[in-house]
Amino acid sequence: MRAEPQLASLRNVVGERKKGDASQEVARAFKRAMAAVRRLRGRETHRPGELTDAQYGLLFCLRDQSEMSVRDLAGAADLSPASVTEMLEGLTTAGLVKRHRSDGDRRVVFTSLTENGRGLVEERRARFEPRLHAALESFSEDELVVAAAVLERLRRLFEEIADEPGA
Repeated sequence: MRAEPQLASLRNVVGERKKGDASQEVARAFKRAMAAVRRLRGRETHRPGELTDAQYGLLFCLRDQSEMSVRDLAGAADLSPASVTEMLEGLTTAGLVKRHRSDGDRRVVFTSLTENGRGLVEERRARFEPRLHAALESFSEDELVVAAAVLERLRRLFEEIADEPGA
């Protein structure tokens, strides 16, 4: 099944546009998607005792690694080392990660998932991955590759803007 019905539906949502105005449709769809992500993240503060999206992000970064340094984990999660260190305190207390100092350099702290942490990551992945696949299943591989390229280009654009003085 191809994505034409979704594109027609998208045109109904964003309204009819002039030919060649597809970049504006992409920009509007991107803004709506980002707003939905912000709303989802905003709900985290209303659910005490549950992990935040950023904490899950750390756990998912650790999923495919035996262990990671705080610096590498911060880079992978796109967070500051100070934020990661603070989050790891809570995750360690919750029994989801374990940490140990490097034998070679005592300043370096390595983190890995515990069995409970791995189980939580796999449970969340099993809950959300089918929904992601279902949302994208009607698009061809080529269409998904193009979508990924568009999103990557937008990411780079916003990183460039963020790096500009006065941004």
